[in-house]
Amino acid sequence: MGWKKKKNIPEVTIFVPELRVPVRSDDLQKILRGVLPTEVVDKISCLRNQIVLVAEDTGGSAIPDLQQALEEYLSLLVGVNRKECEIQKLVEFKWKNLSDGRQEVCVQNWWFEVYSVIHMMATLTLTEANSILISKDQSTGSDRIVSSDSMRNAVELLLKAAGYLELLIRDVLIHLPPDIRSRLPNDLNESTLEAIIVQALAQGTEMQLGLAVESRNATLSVKRRLACEQLSYLGQAHCCLSTSNNNQGYGKKHMLFIKWKYLEAKAAAYYYNGLMLDKGTEPASHISAVCCFLAAENLLAESKKACLSFCLAVPVTRPPPIWGAMKNLNKKIPEIASRKSQMYGYLMEQEKGLQILPDLPEFQLSLKPEDYQLPEPHLAWDTENMEITWQTPNEQLVYSEDDIDIN
Repeated sequence: MGWKKKKNIPEVTIFVPELRVPVRSDDLQKILRGVLPTEVVDKISCLRNQIVLVAEDTGGSAIPDLQQALEEYLSLLVGVNRKECEIQKLVEFKWKNLSDGRQEVCVQNWWFEVYSVIHMMATLTLTEANSILISKDQSTGSDRIVSSDSMRNAVELLLKAAGYLELLIRDVLIHLPPDIRSRLPNDLNESTLEAIIVQALAQGTEMQLGLAVESRNATLSVKRRLACEQLSYLGQAHCCLSTSNNNQGYGKKHMLFIKWKYLEAKAAAYYYNGLMLDKGTEPASHISAVCCFLAAENLLAESKKACLSFCLAVPVTRPPPIWGAMKNLNKKIPEIASRKSQMYGYLMEQEKGLQILPDLPEFQLSLKPEDYQLPEPHLAWDTENMEITWQTPNEQLVYSEDDIDIN
């Protein structure tokens, strides 16, 4: 009896949507011959097949190579969509889920191909952000040291990914006809994209909080503001995902991730709010501070349960070691909650009417997606071949039949 190959269970620090990749099309050149300039057709076919090959051979891990090919391919697609030609329904573009090979979507529309390419670029960027925060030795220690440079790089990648997705909603989705939009899988619909955008901003803010915790110059008020901002972003993400009807399979796992991170952020926000209130001199301030610390302790315990639920949801993932701001807060919150409860226990008994959990302050959200615009058309469009007469699908069919060598 042979041994089964040990399955690699991935670790998730940054939530990444399932990677969709194009399905190889051997008819692309044949269909487009005589319709588009020869150089453009050859490049479109070559780059699309290259993306398929690299993605399938590496499982999507060759991120720099894939991103470079996708960007060049996108510039070719932009050229098609900017020309006055009737070829939107001439080519059927097929995409599949790389993890299980399911072919979930097949659309005859060039703008859909643009949509799918940019979504793949965003997914790869989030994958890269996740990978730089994961220890290369895959050790099973209870905590982890993530360098400041890694966290800063992760923030840049998160904002870049959010910029890609924002462009999809702003400038690409509007070009898809209603019937195509209605057929998009749940993870490609507008609500889900919006959820991933604000979630990326939330996790960028989480990195900023981690950097602030390590900095001697970061004030308590700055830490509280960052924790509250992260909480606001995650609340928005939950709202978006709740309206996307994507609560099964990977959509369910996505929602569980947001719940986990939301509870962590809320624990951090109440902890820092408690420290701010505890600076006051009135008994009411100290009582409110203790209420915040106890709430933070309960939320921290709930977040650990939520993390386990997320990890056990299909597809199963490994829980990441504690790192960043939560590495500090997992020690500080129980310690401060216990010490302050004992310190102000007599006040809590005397002023039971003041034991009300205060509202958290609201702040203007500071992180924004990095601006991304569609690229200029590829240089292949700037050729003498552009003098070609654009043909309709019927005209192209006649051209192909006449071109057949019958000898």
